[in-house]
Amino acid sequence: MNDQKLIIFDTTLRDGEQSPGASMNLAEKLEIAFALRDLGVDVIEAGFPIASPGDFEAVQAVARQVEGTTICGLARCNSADIDRAWQALCDAPKPRIHVFLATSAIHREFKLHMAKDEIVRRAIEGVLRAKSYCEDVEFSPEDAARTELDFLAEVVEKAIAAGATTINIPDTVGYAVPAQYSAAIRYLKENVPGIDKVVLSVHCHNDLGLAVSNSLAALMDGARQVECTINGIGERAGNCALEEIVMAVRTRQDYFHLITPIQTRRLYHTSRLVSRITGIQVQRNKAIVGQNAFAHEAGIHQDGMLKDRSTYEIMRPEDVGFQRTELVLGKHSGRHALRQRIADLGFHLTDEQLLHVFDGFKALADRKKEVYDADIEALAETAIHTGPAVWTLEAVTCNAGSGTVPSAAVVLWHKDGTLCRDANVGDGPVDAVFKTIERITGVDVVLREFQVRSVTIGEDAQGEAQIEAEHNGRIIRGRAVSTDIIEAAALAFLQVINRALLREQLRMNPQTEEVIVS
Repeated sequence: MNDQKLIIFDTTLRDGEQSPGASMNLAEKLEIAFALRDLGVDVIEAGFPIASPGDFEAVQAVARQVEGTTICGLARCNSADIDRAWQALCDAPKPRIHVFLATSAIHREFKLHMAKDEIVRRAIEGVLRAKSYCEDVEFSPEDAARTELDFLAEVVEKAIAAGATTINIPDTVGYAVPAQYSAAIRYLKENVPGIDKVVLSVHCHNDLGLAVSNSLAALMDGARQVECTINGIGERAGNCALEEIVMAVRTRQDYFHLITPIQTRRLYHTSRLVSRITGIQVQRNKAIVGQNAFAHEAGIHQDGMLKDRSTYEIMRPEDVGFQRTELVLGKHSGRHALRQRIADLGFHLTDEQLLHVFDGFKALADRKKEVYDADIEALAETAIHTGPAVWTLEAVTCNAGSGTVPSAAVVLWHKDGTLCRDANVGDGPVDAVFKTIERITGVDVVLREFQVRSVTIGEDAQGEAQIEAEHNGRIIRGRAVSTDIIEAAALAFLQVINRALLREQLRMNPQTEEVIVS
């Protein structure tokens, strides 16, 4: 193995999806998987196949359709999980089974109710069964950062002897600090026979804000794979952020002496894609991909930048994919030109999705003078987001103003072909629209957050509406774009309603119980 090569293992589709409200449909998962492949990640952890039929279907689809990278599925150290993982992965050109078992004292006592010798035996059996299916097997001692070092070394040694090719050391609850975490990596390197023959990996959570720091510290003591997610998404405070690891290693190549295959100019696009699909916004001051990452407001900074960019800029915006908004297409542009531009922007659309985008593009070109890259991206992302719809919007009108009671009238199509009309009043035009939709559909949700922003520039820019709502204790997100922000709000809210109805259908037909791990 090239000791300078840093393997990037992306778990956006598995650990990242465990962010509250961040569940994705199959088309969205495939779009992210293609984007990760194009970004250049070495390993895509596509999901946890036994967790649910939807997870199995997603891992299987990614394994069959996404080539050029290793596709990984997660499994606990038991036969049913591992067999199910292989069923999902067997068509992948480069499959990996990732097995895990908790090892810390607190997990042994309160979660597993197992003694140390039973943990070791289960770990060996899990690795051996995974190895019987494929050569590439990763083993993770869950909560390794809180595991006694001597016992951790014992489990790792036995997993290597059983055939594991990658050993991952998870800081499952974000408990570690850099010096402690890197010392654990160093201890394993020095005390586990055969560890020089496998890849040593790290998987850090961000509960104390140290996921990236811990991962970078581990690299200095011999770790050569980092498990991370786009935008650092994940349950609780999230995971190690892929873009921060990659640009730290690239920008400080003089310090880390490591290389990655990541096409960094695709980082910003991939970040935006994941943000829009999951509904989880990137904070403005987020490192690398935040809106303010390359903004300089202080006068002394602006003066320095004008004289030499390196005075206050250690990376160039274009290195991570920030680009000036480009005017790309006009109302007379054809489908072929649109298809090519969508491909250039990194989207992988079906013919049906492309037709949906083309229709939206023609309508948009009639409504606004200039169509920009960001407009095309918004249309493409809307096509990807479109899932099973019980209700679709036919028309919406509203009345509001000083001294007027806000009201709205909405016309919806039901999937059975029924056209439904109703009207209602509210505290404002958007509230009136939402209440009308709830009354027509019979679905009540609790609105938690509502945001509207401009997609591009100009008074005729598309408005993007983002909604976060709660239904039966679960967070659901919706987004939509339109040059009419009331229409965008109605479409986003209807997306929430449709997703709530889909979840109700799944609840009425219960399948395998979902399993959450990190």
